[in-house]
Amino acid sequence: MLVFSREAYDTLVGRARRGRPNEICGILAGSRGDPTEVEEVFHAENVAADRRTNYEIDPEEQLAIMDRIEEGGTEVVGFYHSHPLGPDTPSETDAADATWDGYSYVIVSLNGSYPFVGSWRWTDEAFDPEIVQLR
Repeated sequence: MLVFSREAYDTLVGRARRGRPNEICGILAGSRGDPTEVEEVFHAENVAADRRTNYEIDPEEQLAIMDRIEEGGTEVVGFYHSHPLGPDTPSETDAADATWDGYSYVIVSLNGSYPFVGSWRWTDEAFDPEIVQLR
């Protein structure tokens, strides 16, 4: 289960809406456990060649954000990106690019009347859906 603070959830959805038509991306910070809690959302620049259909975080920026998270006393709990036109699930590209075993991968889909926020935990080369809740 992945539990968002209201502030982190609102930040995530707001950034996804403002980022349209491009995908947005970044790193989630909080505490890993049962449940895993998301306290803060760290935006990263999407450096993919086609930002409308893909996302990529520059490795140097990713390490800098991870350092900031750890220096702030929290943990990296996962990663996020948006699907401005759907789908509401991870794409084949998302699965091919996932590498952080045991971490959450959150997708904000904006293809409906309301945003959909889903999360999948990457384990053993597959995504396992997890429940998303607000605290």
